[in-house]
Amino acid sequence: MGPDNQLRVFRYVTDLKCPSDNSHSENWPGLSERVERIFLHLVRDTGVYTFNMMRPRFLIRSFKHIQASVFSSSYLHFKSGRISQACKLKAMSTSSRPKVFVTRRVPEDGINLLKEHCEVSQWNSDDAITREELIRGIKGVDALFCLLTDKIDEGILDAAGDSLRAIGTMSVGYDHIDLAACRKRGIPVGYTPDVLTSATAELTVALLLNVSRRLGEGVEAVKDGSWGTWSPLWMCGQGLDGATVGILGLGRIGLAVAQCLKPFGVSKILYSGNSEKDEAKQLQAEFVTFDELLKKSDFVLGCCALTKENIGLMNKEAFSKMKKTAVFINTSRGGLVNQDDLYEALKYGEIFAAGVDVTSPEPLPTDSSLLSLSNCVVLPHIGSATMKARNAIFCTD
Repeated sequence: MGPDNQLRVFRYVTDLKCPSDNSHSENWPGLSERVERIFLHLVRDTGVYTFNMMRPRFLIRSFKHIQASVFSSSYLHFKSGRISQACKLKAMSTSSRPKVFVTRRVPEDGINLLKEHCEVSQWNSDDAITREELIRGIKGVDALFCLLTDKIDEGILDAAGDSLRAIGTMSVGYDHIDLAACRKRGIPVGYTPDVLTSATAELTVALLLNVSRRLGEGVEAVKDGSWGTWSPLWMCGQGLDGATVGILGLGRIGLAVAQCLKPFGVSKILYSGNSEKDEAKQLQAEFVTFDELLKKSDFVLGCCALTKENIGLMNKEAFSKMKKTAVFINTSRGGLVNQDDLYEALKYGEIFAAGVDVTSPEPLPTDSSLLSLSNCVVLPHIGSATMKARNAIFCTD
């Protein structure tokens, strides 16, 4: 992979300096001063540019002339080369403190951090903001900090008007934001990669163990009195020792999951995706086709980003290719799975069991057929639900 295509990652820029080439120095007001809590992300091939709103007046014209040093947490992502024309962030008005609208109750440390530099208004509730309230709150602000449950489309952007300069989302995914509409308006979109990786990987493994070892069923047996004398075959599930694990999408989370599973004695890790990953070599993971992964895996884990190409990827045909003893786990996005087909596969024994932390829609209606199955565990999208991860999404030390 050449340098132009390689994503380079740095953590938390606390000091930016202009190099000896000062030909563009007029574009870098205050560049020599210490800059805290600015980060910028460029997601390869998506046109998503992100920055932390702690220094919203800082004008960034080109990465070509940045030298970065002294790193802590959070992230600066950028590609080598071909950057200066792609990444241009609008400068916010310097006449007053920038206005930021936050669409949910979030960690207080993060709100206090914003208030040091911005005028903050907030939908201060644990419930998702209504579209009407979102339209009302976004009018006239410089920046929006939203959640995965907030649909940011043309209508919302139109309601915001010309003042909107940046959008940040408290999530790893950004499929709830109309990136094309933001790009057209020159609005950079921020997200939070990596800070959720460990928490989501832990949850993926926990869900896998819960489902494969039938822990939920065991708890119910204790509660309802069906726990009788010991029986050799009662509550037997599928173990990881010697198993083949197939991972759909070996990105940050997929890699972290694979690393967590190694100590359990899995014999082989397979993965599928757009291309082979250099990082897979350290785990001795094998790149295979999607069909081969389905046929050979004892556990199939959905850890990929949701794209137009993989919506409904796990459907009737896919489940029919899996082993009847296989376990399916999905902690990526609900749209990856055709839930009606998953129900049929579980009900009629095409696969052994399934566990999902993501559904479509969310919340999952209580009359969903999946909830009637003893071999299906549904969690309420809590992959990142640790205090450490949730605080890291919004603010850093």
